[in-house]
Amino acid sequence: MDIANPSEEHMMLREMVRDWTKEHVEPQAFEHDKHERFNLELLRSMGELGLLGISAQEEFGGAGLDATACAIVHEELSASDPGFALAYLAHSMLFVNNLAYNGTEEQKSRILPKVCSGEWIGAMAMSEPDAGTDVLGLSTTAVQREDGTWCINGRKMWITNGCLDDQGTPADVVWVYAKTGTDERGRVQMSTFLVEAGMPGYSVGQKIFDKTGMRASNTAELVFDDCIVPAENIVGAPGESLIHMMGNLELERLTLAAMALGIARRSLEEMNKYATERSAFKTQIRDFGQMQRYIGESWAKYRAMRAYVYDTANSLTIGTAGQRLDSDGVKLFTTTAAKEIADAAMQVMGGYGYVAEYHVERLWRDAKLLEIGGGTLESHQKNITRDLFKDSEAITR
Repeated sequence: MDIANPSEEHMMLREMVRDWTKEHVEPQAFEHDKHERFNLELLRSMGELGLLGISAQEEFGGAGLDATACAIVHEELSASDPGFALAYLAHSMLFVNNLAYNGTEEQKSRILPKVCSGEWIGAMAMSEPDAGTDVLGLSTTAVQREDGTWCINGRKMWITNGCLDDQGTPADVVWVYAKTGTDERGRVQMSTFLVEAGMPGYSVGQKIFDKTGMRASNTAELVFDDCIVPAENIVGAPGESLIHMMGNLELERLTLAAMALGIARRSLEEMNKYATERSAFKTQIRDFGQMQRYIGESWAKYRAMRAYVYDTANSLTIGTAGQRLDSDGVKLFTTTAAKEIADAAMQVMGGYGYVAEYHVERLWRDAKLLEIGGGTLESHQKNITRDLFKDSEAITR
C-alpha cells in the first residue's frame, strides 16, 4: 500500500488537485508573492471543486473526506504556492472544520453551505498582540447583555484571512475566542463566538505587510470594539473553547506538516533538476560530493517526512482528540526539515537559488512561518515531553 494514497479515491483526489494546481495556482504564485496580494477569487473557486469544505459533512455542502485527504490537498497546493495554501488552511481547517464538528445544527445549516461554496471566506482569531501560545492569557472579553446578546472587546493579531483585500474588507465570518469570566474553581473561562461581517464593532485594524514569507495570504489585525454578537452565535456553552481547540489543533498541525511536505518536495525537485542542468569544471555539479550530500540528505528527510505525515493522517479521526503526541511530533519534525531542504536547494543552486524567479527562495521564506504558526517548535517539544511522561509505553508500541 502507498501510505500517501491509501485508496483509489485518495489517488484520484491527488491527481485532480495536482492538475488544478499546475493550471491555476502555479501561474500566479510568483506575482502574488511579489506584490503581497491574496488571490481571493482563486480561493473562492475551490468551492466548485468541493475542496473548501473538504472535511465538512456532505449534508451541509462539504465533501465529508478524511484527514488523509486533507493532508493531500495541503501538500499539493504547497508544492506550488504555500502562501495560497495557508489561506486555504485558515478557511477550510481553522474555520470550516471547526464549525462542522463543534457548531450547533442551526449554525451549521446557516453558515456551512456559504463557506463550503466559497460565497463566504472564513478565519479563526485566537492570537493577540500580547498573547499567542498562552491561550489562557488572552485579553479579549465577551460579556452577555440583558437581551442575551454578547459584547466583545479586544484585538486579535496575525489573523490569516482576517482581511480579504488591501482596502480592509474583513473576513465574512470569524471563529473568535474570548474570555467570558471564571468557573467555580477560579479558572479562566474561554468561549467561542461566530462574528460575521456587518456586525457592529467588528473591523480590520490593519493588513500586516512586509512579512518574511507567506506573502500570498493576507494577515491582519482584527478589532472588536463593543462588537455585538447575537446569542445564537456562541458556539456551545460558555467555557467550552478548550474542548473545541483540542481536536481541531491536531488536524491543523497535521495539515501544516503536509504543507511542509509540499515545500520539501518542490525544493528537492528544483535542486535535483538544477544539479543535472548545471555544469562546472566540465562536469555536472551533481557529481560533486558536496552537492551529493545536499541532495542525498534532502531525499532521506523528504521520505521520512512523507511517511510520518501520512502515518499520522491515516490514524487521525477528525473531530476527536487523542493524537497530540504525533500531531505535535509530525509538525515539529517536518517544519524544520522543510526549511533545511529549502536551504539545501538554495545552496545547490547558488545565486539562482537566491532569486525569486527560481522558486526555492520563496519556499525557503515560506517554510519559516511553519515553525511558528499553529504552535511553536517549543510548544511541541513541551507537549511531547509531557505526553511521554504520561504514556512512556508509546515509545515501544
